Amino acid sequence: MVSRAVVQGVGHYLPSRVVPNSHFETFLDTSDEWIRTRSGIERRHFAAETETTSELAAHAARAALADAGMQVDEIDAVIVATSTADLTFPSAATMVQAELGMTNGFAFDVQAVCAGFVFAMANANALIVSGQANSVLVIGAETFSRIMDWTDRATCVLFGDGAGALVLKAEEGDGAPSDRGILSTDLNSDGRYRDLLYVDGGVSTQTTGHLRMQGNQVFRHAVEKLASTANKALDKAGLTAADLDWIVPHQANIRIIQGTARKMGLPMDKVVVTVQDHGNTSAASIPMALSVGVQRGQINKGDLLVAEAIGGGLAWGSVVLRW
Repeated sequence: MVSRAVVQGVGHYLPSRVVPNSHFETFLDTSDEWIRTRSGIERRHFAAETETTSELAAHAARAALADAGMQVDEIDAVIVATSTADLTFPSAATMVQAELGMTNGFAFDVQAVCAGFVFAMANANALIVSGQANSVLVIGAETFSRIMDWTDRATCVLFGDGAGALVLKAEEGDGAPSDRGILSTDLNSDGRYRDLLYVDGGVSTQTTGHLRMQGNQVFRHAVEKLASTANKALDKAGLTAADLDWIVPHQANIRIIQGTARKMGLPMDKVVVTVQDHGNTSAASIPMALSVGVQRGQINKGDLLVAEAIGGGLAWGSVVLRW
């Protein structure tokens, strides 16, 4: 018997303000058609001026705990994947811990930009498999609207705010691909590509900065690296793409999503797509897509899925999971 990190519950939270593509037509040389054609995005949500990343994360965490039928005192650890934490320190995760009334265990952030949730899942899995934790709350939360350059039509139309969360709990498995839970993970990064996607500010520069992206170059790397990491993770689990029920990709751009599915030899009806409603929410996009996929009735107990993402760093990776 082996220990597996099994999903007990899932949830998400979106700020109330919905921003359609037409909003950008009022101050940029762009159009709804231009944005839809190039990204697949139709609308996104922006946090209210007083809403913080940790608040979004706490809302999603409560939804996931309710779905799991668990109380916060049953959680041993909180991991928040984010690039837009409230403060330089302490971590957003400790703020969520306090907001939930959790006084035991430990909490920390993971920063791998859009790949952050995959990295957080890999860390949560390691904690559970090693016996360091029995149950882990894994959250992806972002307020990317705070780091947009509103004069750059190539980037500011793409991103949105939101949060998603999973509760993972240790359960015994046979060590076979038929087990429920996380079956394998694959993580990668290559800092030589830093200038393709980054924020031009930070503590050392004493500025917040804005997101900068070489979109064509990111696209070129994304499809190959996403398909490669997904296939590597499947191979580690003793599975192939043909075994999958769902791909749950990072929701960055419909063209990247379609290109990755093609490269893996899978039809789009096996892909959970939410980019049209949420835009690119960075580390929040995969857990939100998982939550929406469950709400839609797409993802069901026993389904095999792979979640994959790529972000600034470049950092990329994937998780193979049986729901």
